[in-house]
Amino acid sequence: MPTPHDELSAFATALAARLPGTWTSTPPQVDDASCSLIVRVWDVGHINWAAGYDSMLHVLLDGPDRQQLCVFKRPVGRGGEFLVTPMHPTGFKPHQVSSVDAPNGIVVPDNPLRAAADVTRRVLPRYAAALDAVRHHARIQPEPPYRQPAPEPAQTLTLIWYPDGVVGAPFESVPKDAHDVLHICNFQYRPHEAAFALPASYSRAERAQFLHAAVRLLTAQGIGVNFRNATPVTPTVTPARPLTPAPASAAQRR
Repeated sequence: MPTPHDELSAFATALAARLPGTWTSTPPQVDDASCSLIVRVWDVGHINWAAGYDSMLHVLLDGPDRQQLCVFKRPVGRGGEFLVTPMHPTGFKPHQVSSVDAPNGIVVPDNPLRAAADVTRRVLPRYAAALDAVRHHARIQPEPPYRQPAPEPAQTLTLIWYPDGVVGAPFESVPKDAHDVLHICNFQYRPHEAAFALPASYSRAERAQFLHAAVRLLTAQGIGVNFRNATPVTPTVTPARPLTPAPASAAQRR
């Protein structure tokens, strides 16, 4: 009786011989933790789930144009079926591959002729298109699209949360270019306080709306916005319970 190793090897070799172009198969190998198969298969469906089984015996088929397929026995379901799935392309950066839809693999019968027909019709066209898309991304975006830091603002406004619920800033600390924006966003200039203030009489939702508008308009003008509390927030510390002396023993009470 053939072993699972021999059965998989014979099927993969017969499948490779029937695929278009030149395909070669590697000896069956067992997945290990250092090179997890579930990470390497280019599939986001049920085959990716199946590849997560421990010690998965599989064969790699190397084909034209740097294509590589993985073949392994279906771990659950009807017997006599195999899974064939593309492998992630190598030599590319993650951002060039992650934006491309996975071509995914399929379930095939244990008949190499029928399996080759299914793979040729359903897998290889999607695989070739996905590889073309990855190569295109590599040409147009060789480096990752890292988000760049914002330039340092020439002016900065610090808005202060006061204990009475008012949000504002001392007049002298407000850049002149910010005066009109604060007035538009319902801040009031209070001469007797020498400050711009957003009254606490507005509801919490209204104040959030006005503050959001002010920050958006000020940053659009190149003015940085910070928020501070008027008084430092002291963390609440639960006082330790005093130690209760242990009851005296009978010998001590004598």
